[in-house]
Amino acid sequence: MSFIPGIKKKVLLSVLSAGLVLAPLSIHGTSTAEAASAPTQTYAANSQAGATSVVIDGKKLSLSPSPTALKGTTFVPMRAIFTALKASVTWEPATKTIIAVKGRTTITLQLGSKKAVKNGKAIALTAAPQQLKGATMVPLRFIAEALGADVQFNPTKGTIAITSAEALLKKRQEAEEKAEQAKKPQVLTTSQIVAKNDGKVVMIMTDTAQGSGVVIGKDEILTNYHVIADAAEGKALLLSGKEIELQGIVGYNEQHDLAIVKTKTPLNIAPVEIGVGAEKGDHVVAIGSPLGFQNTISDGVISNITYDGAQYYQISAPIDHGSSGGGLFNDYGELIGITAAGIESTQADLNFAVSSTNILMLKYDLEESPPKKIEFLPNRLPDTLKGESLETIKELFEDEFSEIETLAGTTLLGQIDITRDAQGWLVISAQIDPTFYMVSGHESSEHMRMWALNTGYELRRMLPDDTIQLTVYYDQEFSFEPRGFAPGEVTSAGNGKWRVRFPVISYQGKDKVFVSVRA
Repeated sequence: MSFIPGIKKKVLLSVLSAGLVLAPLSIHGTSTAEAASAPTQTYAANSQAGATSVVIDGKKLSLSPSPTALKGTTFVPMRAIFTALKASVTWEPATKTIIAVKGRTTITLQLGSKKAVKNGKAIALTAAPQQLKGATMVPLRFIAEALGADVQFNPTKGTIAITSAEALLKKRQEAEEKAEQAKKPQVLTTSQIVAKNDGKVVMIMTDTAQGSGVVIGKDEILTNYHVIADAAEGKALLLSGKEIELQGIVGYNEQHDLAIVKTKTPLNIAPVEIGVGAEKGDHVVAIGSPLGFQNTISDGVISNITYDGAQYYQISAPIDHGSSGGGLFNDYGELIGITAAGIESTQADLNFAVSSTNILMLKYDLEESPPKKIEFLPNRLPDTLKGESLETIKELFEDEFSEIETLAGTTLLGQIDITRDAQGWLVISAQIDPTFYMVSGHESSEHMRMWALNTGYELRRMLPDDTIQLTVYYDQEFSFEPRGFAPGEVTSAGNGKWRVRFPVISYQGKDKVFVSVRA
């Protein structure tokens, strides 16, 4: 052991103590006091005897004097290596002590000593820093790795390659970003979207309607509420041609026009992937069964995003009756909506799909409150009206049949009257809103015809022994006598007023039916 005079020893201890106090606590929480008693680490160095150059982050480091290899350890000039690795360095000539600081790391070395201190923790070196060729030289590998760098030696080229902590961090970040990108779904072509999802869309056939549905579970199909609401039984027709019977409704949200039905046997079809979020202008692909043409494909864009009790995507992808309940897919092949409705008599392709936001809300509600029993919804109408009074029949008609829904809007019937004539016929009369009729009567004629057929069907089901006559009138007064009407359709109302009244919808039925619409 070398002898150090008392004053010199005090100065050295003072400097070393200052370095230890200034050094932050180690990441593992080792304190200065603990470091003093901690076991000494031995730093082993690979043989780098033939090294002639040092490269940091791909750039050759200019060193003067050049690297020197002694007994398997490569030494480089102190200040050059610390500066290149972005550490600040202080040289204490009185004690021949080197103090380097980078961020939260503090390294202390002393010429001639094989002991270094890093963040208060003692580390044994295989070779001590020393004066060589008129310069203070330090062991390269220890310095680089103590500052978080990676060191690789190429004996063939005689090169030491160092990757700095900053470069290592950048590589890790790039690798993480690349991994995140790999996790993101890949953009698919329309053909790929169809190949991925065509077999996951089914055609739904019930005793009251035909629509579409999307497989979301081993025995669960998502569709529109209006497709399944009035059904007492139904089947799902798979793309393979196989028919699967429906057991009933798992859950529904009438306001969002969504329902989930359960099949009696497993579908053996992988469910669709549900995506969230879409923007105006995004490309979409619709798969459904318009007019019974099973799994018809169409594509378009999201023309708009609207809210009407639920979030709807307005889409340019063509759909039609029977498309309801079909799937709307984004460019990643994810389900983002259920096709639900469209506006006819327009060239603007105004079609709508309930967004996946509402789908996920329904699924979450069912997870929170599973159904106690899976069955079809009970019919809102009674099984029979036989023996009921005319007043009861009128109340039911007002509750269930007094609205005619069309794509132009909904019109409420007024002046409803129900009687029995001399021949025993059940005679029902009502009046249509004259303004609605004048503005939208022509474009709504088919919807008015369907309303009459559906209303007549239900009335005949509940009153099978009755002959039913249902007439909806146009009734309006004018301050002049209108011309061009059939005899009896224009009558004087007195006080210079003239009344125009004629049947808009005429329905007669018992075993067979007849319907006419004047538009």
